Amino acid sequence: MLLQALSNPRIIAYNVAMIKLESISLREIELSLLRPFETSFGRQQRRRALIISVQAEGLRGWGECVAGSDPWYSYETTRTAWQIIADYLIPALAGLSLEHPDEAWPSWARVRGHPMAKAGLEQALWDLYAKSQDISLARALGGDKTEIESGISIGIQSDIPITLKLIEESLSQGYRRIKLKIKPGWDVQLLAAVRTDFPKIRLTADANAAYTLADAARLKELDRFDLLMLEQPLGYDDLLDHADLQRRLKTPICLDESIKSPADACRALELGSCRIINIKSGRVGGLSQAKAIHDLCRAQDIPVWCGGMLETGIGRAHNLALASLPGFSLPNDISASERYYLPELELVEPPFELDTNGTISVPDGPGLGVRVLEERLERVTLKRQEWQL
Repeated sequence: MLLQALSNPRIIAYNVAMIKLESISLREIELSLLRPFETSFGRQQRRRALIISVQAEGLRGWGECVAGSDPWYSYETTRTAWQIIADYLIPALAGLSLEHPDEAWPSWARVRGHPMAKAGLEQALWDLYAKSQDISLARALGGDKTEIESGISIGIQSDIPITLKLIEESLSQGYRRIKLKIKPGWDVQLLAAVRTDFPKIRLTADANAAYTLADAARLKELDRFDLLMLEQPLGYDDLLDHADLQRRLKTPICLDESIKSPADACRALELGSCRIINIKSGRVGGLSQAKAIHDLCRAQDIPVWCGGMLETGIGRAHNLALASLPGFSLPNDISASERYYLPELELVEPPFELDTNGTISVPDGPGLGVRVLEERLERVTLKRQEWQL
């Protein structure tokens, strides 16, 4: 099964044609969040990201590198990702003509790690490829959904009543699943209060690696809250302790940070470290790697869903295309554009809206299926660099 997961057979090209890359643009942007977003590893008020565009034959593909300003979720940051993209990944593409985005990977083989940097540039190549085929990115990936179920992630609040109010607001907007960030001291009492007020909602808890196996007894208490899943309770790179913990819990463990590649996913499933996997293309190195993990899990009837990283509309469009794949069977952390940023800061048109049935439509136009608003992008750009290939 490991060899099957790593082989990652290429998605069929529709009209085989070589694309000669002409230029690449890399920029760092910064946006203010509507409200602070807090997890077990910190509180965030502003969001920095890298936006990449690739141009060829009159077409432009867009991608977003989701590395943050600080190395809390991942060792990658906007600073390290900029260096890797600028000094290694872009030069490796110079002079290349590509039939398919998968062909970029051999060029980057010498660059160890740095999946978020690779994913941002690979996303732009995927968008460019889909546009060159005049098909949607979802279709290029093999997606078959026209709409995806949307859940919402609620960060750590100052008190439980505020959390309960935010849950009520989110449910009234139509979100189909509520995810709550937890940490030691903000867990059992919180979930008990939520279940008292909302006994039937689909509810998950996300610890972002805040616990250790020594906390197993406390985590076992969460079984009584009928959670859809407990996400990444233990170490960010751990598989063995998660396997031990999963044997003790009724609640399914979902792994996020621990799954950085198809090989990690395969090992996690072989060890019994989890029963669900959160797939983020940025965390695993791009859409091709994300699809390989999806295919592996689907073959073993393991549920998957698409996680979020406070993306702009560009990254959100990529997530929607990924979540259109048939194995994404649980509500995704892909919310409406207005969830995190002011409407005037939305970087794509049309913005993403939550339908009355709690879903978001998958764009069906060429590539991402949305138009990048370059004048807005310019207003939030901190620095920019261009390469002629």
